[in-house]
Amino acid sequence: MDPVGVAAAPPEAGPGPAWRNKCPWGAPNPTSISCSLADVMSEQLAKELQLEEENAAFPEVVAVAEGPFITGENIDTSSDLMLAQMLQMEFDREYDAQLRREEKKINGDSKVSISFENYRKVHPYDSDSSEDEVDWQDTRHDPYRADKPTTTPRKGFIGKGKDITTKHDEVVCGRKNTARMENFAPEFQVGDGIGMDLKLSNQVFNALKQHAYSEERRSARLHEKKEHSTAEKAVDPKTRLLMYKMVNSGMLETITGCISTGKESVVFHAYGGNATEDKVIPPECAIKVFKTTLNEFKNRDKYIKDDYRFKDRFSKLNPRKIIRMWAEKEMHNLTRMQNAGIPCPEVVILKKHVLVMSFIGQDQVPAPKLKDVILSSEDMKKAYYQVLNMMQQLYKECNLVHADLSEYNMLWHDGKVWLIDVSQSVEPTHPHGLEFLFRDCRNVSQFFQKGGVAEALNERELFNAVSGFNITADNEVDFQAEIEALEKMNEDHVQNHGKKLSMFSSDGDPPIFDE
Repeated sequence: MDPVGVAAAPPEAGPGPAWRNKCPWGAPNPTSISCSLADVMSEQLAKELQLEEENAAFPEVVAVAEGPFITGENIDTSSDLMLAQMLQMEFDREYDAQLRREEKKINGDSKVSISFENYRKVHPYDSDSSEDEVDWQDTRHDPYRADKPTTTPRKGFIGKGKDITTKHDEVVCGRKNTARMENFAPEFQVGDGIGMDLKLSNQVFNALKQHAYSEERRSARLHEKKEHSTAEKAVDPKTRLLMYKMVNSGMLETITGCISTGKESVVFHAYGGNATEDKVIPPECAIKVFKTTLNEFKNRDKYIKDDYRFKDRFSKLNPRKIIRMWAEKEMHNLTRMQNAGIPCPEVVILKKHVLVMSFIGQDQVPAPKLKDVILSSEDMKKAYYQVLNMMQQLYKECNLVHADLSEYNMLWHDGKVWLIDVSQSVEPTHPHGLEFLFRDCRNVSQFFQKGGVAEALNERELFNAVSGFNITADNEVDFQAEIEALEKMNEDHVQNHGKKLSMFSSDGDPPIFDE
């Protein structure tokens, strides 16, 4: 019996209603077809029966849809190679469809899209892609991006006859210059000049190039300066530990921040803590942290190495010791000035290179410098006589020369002048002490004369008034020569005696050199 004929034989109509023949859950057809066991076990018969059932259950779906693998009528299926190729093609189609769904899911409505083009399994005979699908185009080439201008060949021209174009052509050079702008720094915004077909002349391009380089260097300098400034205002771990110990011990309540920075130190503001038995902590304190780099002190070591108080302890081989000596020097100088009644910060404590003093100002706002404050003529005259009196007290009673006195190191607070920054102050017996004094007198005299104080003495008269000498030189050159001669006599006298002999009287009178 032909199995195909058995499968194709229509079932006989039974005595029941017609709906039972169409419904899969209806009463079974009593008519049965007899066949052999070999026919039942036939694989071809099973496939045909399955196809017939699918067609009966889903009549609207067309089973033959996608090519030779399903139909198999005109394809030789005896070749294993052909079957393998068809299986591979079906797998590739399913894989590409999966990639398409992944792309659509990831991209969504975003303006920036990604593509799995490099992972597709595209075959030359695959023509299923539709016209509206743009997922498979080469996204590495942007069709909306203008092409860069073509380069001129080595011969230097393009074309022939009247249509010849040299490398010096205005349009060609303009487009080349526009393309070369893309080589500028990323921070320099040049825009889409190529897309706008912008043509830059050589003069404009060179100006833009120079400006771009200048901006790049300026940006680098600002960045470096910002980092350097941040490093200056910060403190190293050892200094930070010292400041933490001051807060933890209760000496300071809190450190609010940096209020001033200079060449040699950084000043922080802090609120005072609990007072101890032997020390009264002011409500507001100034923490002066001397920088631990030797670069700022390479030109200022002369203030220490020639000072008799620190000469034996000076060492160029240990920068940290030099800086500690610098802080100790300011502490001793402030103590002398405080004992003499000169308005200056009060020393609270010294820890290595960290000096805690009273704060000159109020509510975290430091007192203004004398150069920044605007005073009336009466207050300016009052400030001048205060400075003159303080210079005389500093020289006679404290036996010190400020050595850096100017309107930058004088504050105006509570209607009077305060002296600060005395770390470089030296004694008059210093080999350059009188030179430092004359420089201070010049700075003070020039400032108050410009401020409109008619009674202000010139630098030579002020020097004689402060030091007590009576140098009567007609010009500044001879005046400085006599000052150098006095310093030489002082130095020779000290070297001959091997110690600092009392060139100054013990009662605080002006120094008198022995003839």
